[in-house]
Amino acid sequence: MRTQTTSYFARLFAGDLSAFGGPATDEAVAGHIRAEQMSLVLGYSVGIMLANACNAIVLAIALWQSPDRMPALIWAVIVAGAAIGFGVQSHAARRITKPQFVSRRAMHRLVRNAFILGAAWGIVPVAFFADASTGGQLVITCLCSGMLAGGALAFATIPIAAIAFTAPIFLGIAICLGRNGDLAFLLIAFLVVVYGSVLLRGVFVNSFAFARRVMRQIEAERTVRQDPLTHLPNRVAFNETLDAALKRLALSGEEFAVLLLDLDRFKEVNDQFGHPAGDEFLVQVASRLQRCTRAAEHVARIGGDEFALVMNNLARPEDALEIAERFVAAFTEPFQIEGRQIVGATSVGIVLAPRDGTTPLDVMKNADAALYRAKKAGAGTVCFFETSDDRVSRDRKALQSDLAGAIARDELFLVFQPFLDLGDNRITGFEALLRWQHPVRGLVPPSEFIPIAEETGLIHEIGEWVIRRACATVAQWPEEIRVAVNFSAAQFHNTGVLQTIVQALADAKVSPSRLEIEITESMLLSKYGSAASVLNALLELGVTVALDDFGTGFSSLTYLRKLPFSRIKIDQSFISDVLVQPDCAAIVKSVISLARDLRIGVVAEGVETADQLEYLRQISCGEVQGYLISRPVAADAVLALLDSRKHRAIYAA
Repeated sequence: MRTQTTSYFARLFAGDLSAFGGPATDEAVAGHIRAEQMSLVLGYSVGIMLANACNAIVLAIALWQSPDRMPALIWAVIVAGAAIGFGVQSHAARRITKPQFVSRRAMHRLVRNAFILGAAWGIVPVAFFADASTGGQLVITCLCSGMLAGGALAFATIPIAAIAFTAPIFLGIAICLGRNGDLAFLLIAFLVVVYGSVLLRGVFVNSFAFARRVMRQIEAERTVRQDPLTHLPNRVAFNETLDAALKRLALSGEEFAVLLLDLDRFKEVNDQFGHPAGDEFLVQVASRLQRCTRAAEHVARIGGDEFALVMNNLARPEDALEIAERFVAAFTEPFQIEGRQIVGATSVGIVLAPRDGTTPLDVMKNADAALYRAKKAGAGTVCFFETSDDRVSRDRKALQSDLAGAIARDELFLVFQPFLDLGDNRITGFEALLRWQHPVRGLVPPSEFIPIAEETGLIHEIGEWVIRRACATVAQWPEEIRVAVNFSAAQFHNTGVLQTIVQALADAKVSPSRLEIEITESMLLSKYGSAASVLNALLELGVTVALDDFGTGFSSLTYLRKLPFSRIKIDQSFISDVLVQPDCAAIVKSVISLARDLRIGVVAEGVETADQLEYLRQISCGEVQGYLISRPVAADAVLALLDSRKHRAIYAA
């Protein structure tokens, strides 16, 4: 019971209308309603405070001939000075962007100040009415009546503040009139009660209607500013929050921080468990992240697996670091999704304004640069923006710009690494590997430009070029030689990829059986739902399909059963340790045995020593690939390599 009473009074003095039987809301909505209420009060406050100052001066003049002249003068100076000071403060506050959330404590202060001001006017009839002249009494009556009406207007949306302001004035009038038995004064007291009741009833009716209107507005805005999956603010809402923070920075110098987060393992969750599990993962992540923030701040989901937070009124950079570390720690416990335990992680980039930018573009660009460095450092890393990040970001954007024109400038080319059949000791095909010869940077590693191509969508244009060039090249080789081309998951998201392959084969007049598509498991899953249907169409066409990096994925055996792969490629990480790690040797033997039972070819990647080659031959591995056989060679060197008989002698049993 005591707890319920405490809760009721907490809601009452926080201005919550549910304490008066009004609409009930959660704290987030209540805070937004308080923000709207406070905004209206600030809008009226300058005029109301000027009226208070003028009224105090008028009262002092009216009582100048009264015995209470000095007390009245002192009272007038105090009230007028306080009113002017508060009015100036309110005017300055109005220039700052309206907050989206106001705390209960701020409303408590407003109610307290309303009571203090009301008490100051409630003293007037008690202290000065009896000894005032008839004219002075008339002025006091008019001023108190005017303050009652003005208070009801100023606090028309906050009943508790209206009561706090008017109650002392009503009490003062009641005490004053009660001292005098004159019937006229009793009639005045009756009228004051009637008018006061009407005023307060109007306050309640208006405040309830106002709250419901704000709630409808919030609900309408949610469809525009709320992420439908996680119910967090979306990019639109985040941009508005950032703009408001920058405006406050310009007007009052209030510093803030922006934290940008990216989930390090979201793609793995989507690839392994499917899109519904990925959605549930995001929902649970959103819940954990929001619990890490301060009451008035909200994490926003601004992209697929990207979140951001604006930390207002930043006292010191360590505060931002503390929240970022909470975000990272929120991923310590596994997520329970569809009966499974899923481990997640996040990286965080932090910018401090105004140090790291004073425009939305600069702030977000630098936050992205800091996040990029954090992700490169590893999962669970937090990085503040540094000047060097900006250079890295500009360099990355320049590389992206250069890559867009690389095909037109004929800077891309293919090299080819052979597959050696251990049974016949002959080359059976080549893997086409993409290279970029930049005119200034020199040879750019695929590990640098392929991720950029996938992020920007350039991978589709580049992938089409690779297919066409590989088909045109294999057309010049003997008919028993195949060419293998790597495909990324992003390429299979393009519904036109099948037509591109068919057209490239037709233009080069190459049999589909001579083209092999190397894929990873990730493209077979729900994020790229068209992949399986595209692969089946390719298999029906006669194109062979190889499962690359076998053993490093999540569901290899499942997909060996689902799709008729022509080959599996054992990842080089197993081959490099096959002679020194018994578990690697066991895995390699098992894979080769499984493939033989399923009548699927096997290619061992990364063969670099003769001992590795001999071991693979002994356990009946079908084909091998690696630097021992040959490094990647240019297209014009392939025929010479095929004509050479050296490999027969070198790799013969």
